[in-house]
Amino acid sequence: MGDWLSTLRRKAELRERAGLRRELRPRAGDDALIDLAGNDYLGLSRHPEVRAAAASALDEYGLGATGSRLVRGSTDAHTALEIALAGWLGAEQALVYSSGYLANLGAVRALCGPRTLLVSDAHCHASLIDGCRLAGAETVVFAHGDPADAARVLAAHPGRPAVVLTESVFSVDGDLAPLAELHAAARAHGALLLVDDAHGLGVIGRAGAGGAVAAGIAGEPDVIVTATLSKALGGAGGVVAGPQALIRHLVDTGRTFIFDTALPPAITAGVGAALELARAGDPLRAVLHERAAAIRDVCRAAGLAVTDPAGGVVSVEAPSAEHAWSWAGACRDKGVAVGCFRPPSTPDSRSRLRLTVNAGVPAADFARALEIIVEVRP
Repeated sequence: MGDWLSTLRRKAELRERAGLRRELRPRAGDDALIDLAGNDYLGLSRHPEVRAAAASALDEYGLGATGSRLVRGSTDAHTALEIALAGWLGAEQALVYSSGYLANLGAVRALCGPRTLLVSDAHCHASLIDGCRLAGAETVVFAHGDPADAARVLAAHPGRPAVVLTESVFSVDGDLAPLAELHAAARAHGALLLVDDAHGLGVIGRAGAGGAVAAGIAGEPDVIVTATLSKALGGAGGVVAGPQALIRHLVDTGRTFIFDTALPPAITAGVGAALELARAGDPLRAVLHERAAAIRDVCRAAGLAVTDPAGGVVSVEAPSAEHAWSWAGACRDKGVAVGCFRPPSTPDSRSRLRLTVNAGVPAADFARALEIIVEVRP
């Protein structure tokens, strides 16, 4: 009976040798590390208006939603947030989930029929990959950020219903998908386009409305947008936005919606307050983009391989998984939190530090963090 435990221990040893061990590192509320690891891009998670909205809803509704959205979990706060999200994203309707991961699983599954072809960017997030697996549909991966290759795949399967899957700002390297071109390629072959806007929402586009708005394709009947509410909006939850018929289908049939406890009302209300701040947050976005460019410039001046950021994510290549782990640890020891991305969290075999901008970090702390990252590099 202990053989399965021995197998797990052996696998853990192999991961340790390959530099792929992961650890949970609890942080205190007064954690003093300079944050270049979290996704609170606009620094809204602690904004007084966000906290006040959450506290008021906590008093009104209590701690949890007490049930799924279709049982007792839907509140006025959920409805208000969905209306605001649909308007911001330029979509007919929006549906709030308890996480962006579940939103992606549910959206991909809902778009699939018996013959559907899923055409997925090579760098798509794990939640989209798992959505493809859950859907059980044939999936073909196209070259990262390459609309011509996506068109080639679609042309090779004429007459089949298809969905092209991409992120807007990619979660690992922070580069921007050519959304207008991908949409044109999808439409030319009668396919849908699903855009995961997790790292674009609040960060790019008019009034921070995300990648689909920036590309001029928001509200098109063949475009579906998903996002998490845990990044630029500083909270938790997810959203699917698109045609009303899709939202109706998700409410009626979507297992990751129907059978999941709803997002707590306090978080829902806090996210709603954050959305209004983000919509009016052009000065914060300006700081974010300036700092992302500064990370790129400082790292390149130091001879490091670094990506061109489209939003708040900047990727700095590490020599190996072991070096990425030790580099991140050295940064932490010096008071800076950075992301350490190694396989399988990366879409290729390369390991990286992933640096994320928080516009709420004091300027002096941000400058010091960059100095430390360069100083302790492998």
